[in-house]
Amino acid sequence: MNKKTRMGVFVSGSGSNLQALIDAKIPSVEIVVVVSNNPDAYAIERAKKNKIPVEVIDHRNYSSREDFEREIQKRLDQYKVDLIALAGFMRILTPLFIRNYKNRIMNLHPALLPSFPGTNAVKQALMYGVKFTGCTVHFVDEGVDTGPIILQAVVPIYDTDTEESLLERIHKEEHRIYPEAVRLFGEGKLRIEGRRVLVSE
Repeated sequence: MNKKTRMGVFVSGSGSNLQALIDAKIPSVEIVVVVSNNPDAYAIERAKKNKIPVEVIDHRNYSSREDFEREIQKRLDQYKVDLIALAGFMRILTPLFIRNYKNRIMNLHPALLPSFPGTNAVKQALMYGVKFTGCTVHFVDEGVDTGPIILQAVVPIYDTDTEESLLERIHKEEHRIYPEAVRLFGEGKLRIEGRRVLVSE
């Protein structure tokens, strides 16, 4: 039996994607810690219910992003984390932190990148009038939503859609493709060549 990939999940809010990762029970990956910058995040309750250790590191207690991240790094080292999954983590990571975990930080974005990066991606897609949007799992690089794309799922936009109805359908796909991307990483089936992530299934 190969060694399991030790994953840390970063959260700030309700943690529905954390729940999807927990429920997937990926054999090659173990969630060894959940890190939250928000002491009131409901995701913390989800982690505790599943007996996953939680580290609450409130960014407001640190004078700089670097100090905040140094504390995160210190805690992650204790858990020997191989992979980080950002699951609704509402802080921008510094280039130094990202370089320390090069090609080992995944993020989920509610649009088909490179379209509609940044915040309010669902609203952007609706206002632009595109007929399809979706979600993207990508490796994090030093840009905003610019890292190599691992998996994507397409979601049609209906004339009657609101932000809420569209987001609900996007979430369903997020909960499907995020665990799948993590599984592929855990099984050593992802290879990066330039901007492309090649999957060897």
